[in-house]
Amino acid sequence: MSAATTRSRTPDRLCAEAVEFARAAAEETAAPGVVGEHAGIVVEGDRVVTHLFECKEPGYRGWRWAVTVARASRAKIVTLDETVLLPGPDALLAPEWVPWSERLRPGDLGPGDLLPTEAEDLRLEPGYSGEDAPPPNSAVSEEMADLVEAEDAEVTAGAPANLPVAPSRGSIAAVAEELGMRRARVLSRYGLHTAADRWEESYGPKTQMAQAAPASCVSCGFLVPLAGSLRQAFGVCSNEFSPADGRVVSLAYGCGAHSEAAVMPKPPRPAPPVLDETRVDEMPLRPAADSGSVETEGPAEEFGHS
Repeated sequence: MSAATTRSRTPDRLCAEAVEFARAAAEETAAPGVVGEHAGIVVEGDRVVTHLFECKEPGYRGWRWAVTVARASRAKIVTLDETVLLPGPDALLAPEWVPWSERLRPGDLGPGDLLPTEAEDLRLEPGYSGEDAPPPNSAVSEEMADLVEAEDAEVTAGAPANLPVAPSRGSIAAVAEELGMRRARVLSRYGLHTAADRWEESYGPKTQMAQAAPASCVSCGFLVPLAGSLRQAFGVCSNEFSPADGRVVSLAYGCGAHSEAAVMPKPPRPAPPVLDETRVDEMPLRPAADSGSVETEGPAEEFGHS
């Protein structure tokens, strides 16, 4: 351990007293009136002290002017080392910088913008692996490649090995391009799963629209199924009145614009009432003579007040 390391961190007296000298250096770097009160000192080393001044510049709340002064050994003159504006403990700082690839969100891409894809993007995988050998699941088989080479050998002058340039028509890459198979990269299984999860979340059976729908998209006439393995779970909505028009929807999704939503079952008719409350029954003021309920000897008297 060196002697300088074992020395005390006590500030040098002359450097600590050079407050006005440090303020003049800060005002020369900034501007008069911007440098505030003295906020303390920081011992940087032997005969090296940093004076801190408050910053009154608008927009730099909590920042401090740091002026570092030093003194040579056995010297009585304090010299200026550097002046810099540094953030304090309560300084207003800009948020941490985030790369554009992490800040990008769906819908941010506009006309003329380019979105480069990383070479190691997990959503993609090589779609065509080589000029001499077709992919394992390619329709260009080895037998077909042999036939193409034999055909080129008949129309070209000499054997293909003696030609300065190999015939492009007989190469596997040319045949693959004619069949529409020459893509540098295709969707990987990881990319397929992430896309399916994203579509399921936006237009899936757990959405409020699907919960209130009369039926699911699997029975809708406006559904256009996808190709490949996605056909088993997704399709494209072609109903202009649907909120998912032109979107990839889950077969379990649904909305009120279902093709069979207009065919509604007729409501059941209620049973006829046991008592007909709409009919008025006649009630006579006196019983009939032949009813037998009341016996009268003389002429019947009218009801009423006497």
